[in-house]
Order: sequence, then structure tokens, then C-alpha cells
Amino acid sequence: MLNRIFIQNFALIDQLEINLQRGLQVITGETGAGKSIILGALRLIMGERADLKNFADLEAKSIVEAEFKISNNLQSFFIENDLDFDENTIIRREILPSGKSRAFVNDVPVTLDILQQFAEKLVDIHSQFETSNLFSEAYQFKIVDGLSENKNLIESYQSDFSQYQKLIKELEKLKNQLSEGNKESDYKQFLLEELQSANLENVNFDLLQSQISLAENKGVISELLAQIFARTDQDEVGVFDSLYDIKNKLNKIAELSLQFSEINQRFEENYIELKDTLFQLQNEAENIETNHEDLLALQEQNDKINSLFLKHKVSEIEELIKIKDELSAEQNSFSELETKISSLEKQIAEIENSLEKQTKVLTKNRQQSIPLFKGKIESLLQQLGLEKAKVEVELTSTKDFVQFGKEKIQLLFQANSGFPLKLIQTAISGGERSRVMLAVKKIMAENSELPTLILDEIDTGVSGRIADEIGKVMQEMAENMQLIVITHLAQVAAKGNNNYKVLKSDIAGKTQTQIVPLNQEQKLTEIAQLLSGSKITDAAILQAKELMDI
Repeated sequence: MLNRIFIQNFALIDQLEINLQRGLQVITGETGAGKSIILGALRLIMGERADLKNFADLEAKSIVEAEFKISNNLQSFFIENDLDFDENTIIRREILPSGKSRAFVNDVPVTLDILQQFAEKLVDIHSQFETSNLFSEAYQFKIVDGLSENKNLIESYQSDFSQYQKLIKELEKLKNQLSEGNKESDYKQFLLEELQSANLENVNFDLLQSQISLAENKGVISELLAQIFARTDQDEVGVFDSLYDIKNKLNKIAELSLQFSEINQRFEENYIELKDTLFQLQNEAENIETNHEDLLALQEQNDKINSLFLKHKVSEIEELIKIKDELSAEQNSFSELETKISSLEKQIAEIENSLEKQTKVLTKNRQQSIPLFKGKIESLLQQLGLEKAKVEVELTSTKDFVQFGKEKIQLLFQANSGFPLKLIQTAISGGERSRVMLAVKKIMAENSELPTLILDEIDTGVSGRIADEIGKVMQEMAENMQLIVITHLAQVAAKGNNNYKVLKSDIAGKTQTQIVPLNQEQKLTEIAQLLSGSKITDAAILQAKELMDI
């Protein structure tokens, strides 16, 4: 409930404060007195953007403050947005002369987005020209679901539907990744298998090159080895015979003089090393026998490695191994991707099953409530002077899940008998819109906890009995909620639980707007003035008393 409004430095308002009560709160005042200014200030509380043209003093900041008595069911919003909960919550909006805006909830700074979300739960401002909501699918479902007692179910469904949409988007993203990967997957798999078949971890490329060179030059190597062995093994003139002779003579010299002992020892060691080297050389010579098939196998392996070097534009075995590991990891990622897709598809199937069950209940409840809605609204419209009006609600099944279930909704309307029902947005006239909207709000007020409702001159264009019926409907609505009505109709003003008048006057040479609460006598005078104009007649007083039932 809106308890208090405080406005400072806004248009014609220097400073204004008013306390409001429960029930039907009626605001009256002459055209141009500033009723729309107060409403414009309240819209700042709703998160609308500020206009510097509305400043009374361009050097001072503008402040709009509203105090609400709120219920505990809004605590979750406070927790989610890290706000301080208080049953008497204050929303304040400050607009600086620079044009910068600040918003606060219980003195905690908030963004305009959060302010809008919060204010929508507290206040519903509806003017005579704001009936476009009636044409939206969301609002039409809200009307029917209110009668269907679908509130908790639709919240559960929309929570699941939101998760379902996220999963669908994620699945589509993963499938696109897999599809893009699969375009090259076969070729990359071929490259991987080619690299794996080369057994790269066990390849010593330098050794392979040496083995091939040995096999290809076997004849030359054998000839040179034969010449070496011939020079070393020839009797009397061979290298070993000569060295052996030298070794013996050097031994004798060392025995004769210690001076040559070290040189003799070094020669002895080198002689033994050279002899071992030649023996090893002879052993290696015996092992150079390679057949043609061995050479072909070595050349084939070498060609394969060189081909891989060329294909992958590298020159080291280690680089080929790195490429192989990267391809293997990439192929494994495709496998992981397929696993994720499979898991997502299972989750989607489960949530689809849950959504399907919920939509069936939603549809059933709606179908049961449509006749009730039809009867209520047509009865109210008759009361409001649209005696021949007919309303119908059409639910059309959809193939896929949508925001409100698995169906679309259309509200059909016709004001006069003998004409076909049409979509309400094309069938309703300007004069009918406000009364239809009032009837809708009345039905919604009976079946759900609406926030404070502000109706701004939606009774324009009616008079007499219809004006009185509109007043009765508003009076009935206000029994269970706070209803603030801005009106020019005496019949509506007479039914207010509390009445206020907006006045425009000159204060210290400056035009200012004020709002004042009316006592019973002032209320009587105001209603009489609404009936007769600036000159209040005795007949107007009597009629005002009759309207007020006093």
C-alpha cells in the first residue's frame, strides 16, 4: 500500500507531501491544477527517465519519495538484490541539476532496472490512453490464469521453460561445433592414423639415415675395409708387424733407461687400443651384410618420414610427435563433445516431459475458467453501459513450448449484437477501452493480490448512470486493495473513502501546485462543484448529499 508521497522541486511543485489510506482514494482538481504533475513524479518512482524540463529550480535537485507498506512475500526480492527489507519501505529518486539520476530503496542505491522491477510489484498506473496491455498475449494470459489459480503453476512452468531454452541454445551451440569439426574430422583422423602408423616415438632419424647410407654404400665400404686390413695384416711389411717391432725395440730401450719408461707405457697403451680398434672394425665388417629387401624397408621408412616432414612443414621428429598429440587431443574433444550432446539431449527430454505435464494442467485450468471469465466480464460490461458486449477467449495449441505453455491466446470482443467477434485490438473503440479495462482490473483484483492501482481519468467520456456504476465498481474493487482514482466525475468522487484536491495557487509570486486532504464538509463542496461548476447551487449541494448518502 502507498502510505506517503513526498515531492520536491518538480514542475510546479516546490514541495508537496500527502499521506494516503487504504480503500478508495479519490483525487480531484480543475484541469491544469497539476494532477498529471503528481502522476509524472510518481512515474519517476516507477523507474521512468527524468526530463530536466520538469525542474522548478534548475539549480537544485529534484526529489520524489514514496513510502509503501509491503508484505513479507516480497522478501525474496530484497534478498536477491541485496536490499534491506522493511515493512515500511521507502523508494527515493533524486535527479541532479546535471541530469544525473540516483535511485534508492531503503537508502540502498539501486539501478533503474531494479527500481522498475520492484516498483511494478507495488504500483500499477493506468491512464485512459494506456490500454495497450489489454492487447498483449502476456496480459491476456495473466487475466485467465488469475481466474484459473494457475499462478504457482505458471511460475514453475516459466522457470522450467527458461531452463529449457538455455539447454536448447547450448545444444544448438554444441551441435554447431561438432558439425564444424566434422567437416575436417575425417581428414584429421587420416592424418592422425598416418602419424600413428609411423611409430614416431621409436624412430631415430639420424640412425635411420646412417643405416640407409651403409646399405647403399656397402661395396665402397667393404673395399676400403679390405684395403685397411691388407695394410695392417701383411707379413713383415704390414702395419701391425711394424708396430710390433717398434714396441719390442722401445721395451728394450726402456729397460736400459728409465727416461723412456713413460713413453714406452704410452706406446704400449696406444698399441693395444689400435689393436682393439682394428679387431672391432673387423667385427663390424662382418655385420655389414644387408640384403635388398632390408634396404627397401629402410628407404620406405625414410621416405615416409620425409613425406610427413613435407606435409606438416616441419623438420624434426619431435615436431611430428607434437602434431600427432594435438590431433589426438582434438579427436578426443569431439568424442567429449558427443558425450556432452548426449547428456544435454537427455536433460532436455526430461524437462520436456515435465513441461508437457504442466502444460496439460495449465490448459485444463484455463478451459475451465474461460466460461467464468466470460460471465463475469460480460456482466460487468452490462453494468458499465455496454449491455450488448460479448467477449470470447480462444486458446490455440502450438507445436512447440512457448512462454505461457503450449498454446496461444486471443481475446475476442464485440460491443454490439449482430456483429462478429473480432480481435479486441481491432474491435474495441476508444470510448469502450477504459470500461473494458476497468472490468478486467476488477476481475483481477478479486482473484489476485494486485499492487496499489492508480486509475487516471479512465472514466472520461461517461456520465449519469454509467458514471455511478463506474463508481460502484471502483468502490467494490477498493474493498480488498488500495485504489487511487483521479477523476472529474462527482459520482466517483462521492464514493471515495478519502478525498484529496489538487490546487494551483500563487505563493510569494510563484505558481505552485499543492494537494490537500478534504474533510467531510470540503468533500461535499468539491462534489457539488463537480456537478455545477464554479458557482455551487443549492440543487448541486442536495445532489452531492444524495450521492454521498448523507
